[in-house]
Amino acid sequence: MTIHPLAEVSPSAKLGVDISIGPFTVVEAEVEVGDRCQLASRATIKAGTQLGSDNLVCEGAVLGGMPQHLRQPEFPGRLVIGDRNVIRENATLHRALATDSATTIGNDCLIMVGAHVAHDCILGSNVVLTNNAMLGGHVTVGDRAYLGGGAAVHQHCNVGRIAMVGGLARLDQDVPPFMMVDGESNQVVGLNRVGLRRGGVTPQERADLKEAYQLIYRSGLAFQELLEALNATYVDGPAAEFAPFLQAATRGYIRERRDPPKSFRIVREDPVSETLVSEPVKHVG
Repeated sequence: MTIHPLAEVSPSAKLGVDISIGPFTVVEAEVEVGDRCQLASRATIKAGTQLGSDNLVCEGAVLGGMPQHLRQPEFPGRLVIGDRNVIRENATLHRALATDSATTIGNDCLIMVGAHVAHDCILGSNVVLTNNAMLGGHVTVGDRAYLGGGAAVHQHCNVGRIAMVGGLARLDQDVPPFMMVDGESNQVVGLNRVGLRRGGVTPQERADLKEAYQLIYRSGLAFQELLEALNATYVDGPAAEFAPFLQAATRGYIRERRDPPKSFRIVREDPVSETLVSEPVKHVG
């Protein structure tokens, strides 16, 4: 174990083996740090935080801060972090509001510079939050989801597993699993095909997801009819995840971006200048 002499570590903190703690790092009481964790300089691990093993916490990160809430709890909950996560510079992860609750981070996540995870959030494993991504309170993010830089998720929203959210997106509804959301329109633009392949989803399962996508966004079915159709058609595999996810969406789910028909251009010769010019022709039909 290596603890820099300029670090401030509470004698009541529970520390595993082979831990490295850098200068000016603060580890408060009621903290658990697992084996082989590395806490870089100026990191702050506040009371109520539990770190698993092999985590890297970079400079200036603050783990276990009090919830940002108008009614500050007298006895807040905990922050529980799994194994092998990388938490980059100046990221902030807050404790839960209620004493018996926890903000939870899974395993093998990458939380980049300046990202924020609010109170009572639940992150699965292999989640990526890129620079300055922001999660409001009570947000759930599924396994292998990816949020682009500056993306903001409204409180109580859910982001399904293997979903990809573009940079600067503003999400105020749930993102179904396996979807890709455009950061400009804040709408679904198709399946996250690259993420599906990397996540080990088979070609047949990807074909089922494509069919289910058409059913969700192109069939025109009423919501209850859609749920019945999904349940009847997909009883197992990834596509079977859609119906329960949509049914649990208390804020609704992100709709599809439907681009207007493309414009075409014709080229003609200008009789005065004797040069070729183009002009748009609107698509009709």
